Amino acid sequence: MAKMDAINERILQELSRDGRQPNLELADRVGLSPSACLRRVQELERSGVIKGYRAVLDPVALGVGFVAYVTVGLNSHTKAAQEAFERAVARAPQVRECHNVTGTIEYLLRVEVADLAAYKHWHTEVLGVLPQVQAITTFVVMGSPKDDRA
Repeated sequence: MAKMDAINERILQELSRDGRQPNLELADRVGLSPSACLRRVQELERSGVIKGYRAVLDPVALGVGFVAYVTVGLNSHTKAAQEAFERAVARAPQVRECHNVTGTIEYLLRVEVADLAAYKHWHTEVLGVLPQVQAITTFVVMGSPKDDRA
């Protein structure tokens, strides 16, 4: 595990903001020499603190105009029911995130589709037909004033 100090935290903050910035620029921003900065980044990668780098996609350019968070309650609380549900959700490209949570429901999903009609189809024809599903509640995203994923 990489030692977490103020410089490593700053490196992570900068890379979270822009993972493609050149090492020279990153080193300047965190106050290190380029070689010291590169060694730290490589150690953060080797130790698994940095798991990878991703592109931030524009949902509008991809035709995604409808985002919702969906809570799902299962009708059975067995391991088999959870695993079957998770396999089904893993096959659904509309589900961008799936979280097993505590409380009155078992799962919180983030769903992205083109529009309300596409969501209705997914809700009725994909999620609604899963034998493990007992309850579905949808929260439509009207705006995202803060989203650190973007």
